[in-house]
Amino acid sequence: MANELLQEWLAKGEEELRSAEYLATMRHPTPDDTICYLCQQSAEKYIKGLLFLMDIEPPRSHDLEELITMCSQSGIDFSFILAKLKILTKYSVITRYPNELNITNDDMHMALQYASDIKDFLIKAITERLEAEAAPGEQGQKYRPGTSAI
Repeated sequence: MANELLQEWLAKGEEELRSAEYLATMRHPTPDDTICYLCQQSAEKYIKGLLFLMDIEPPRSHDLEELITMCSQSGIDFSFILAKLKILTKYSVITRYPNELNITNDDMHMALQYASDIKDFLIKAITERLEAEAAPGEQGQKYRPGTSAI
């Protein structure tokens, strides 16, 4: 059951990132603000997956920095992704309203890259945690995007 719930968090994050990547292939004008929003949402789901794995109830928050701070007891060094989280956080709410943020195509491409970097970082952290928690002599399960295996 626990692995199923973790899988749901990660699958939702993967779905949102794939949706953002697909929208980015549209001919101009691309929906840059929507893509940035989906990138933030994807990162949020991966962080909440890690929180879930740590037995911490993920709060109803879109602040990626706040969420990653909740993961601090994991012993993981998040310095590689902190600046990226800060940038993506601003897309959580403001992109849902007109004329609030002047998002450019460059911003959209940066958000896609940051979301992908955050996903890769967190999948590695989650996989390592699962392997460390595996019983001695057993190999931990790895998350494989696009599958139900965790």
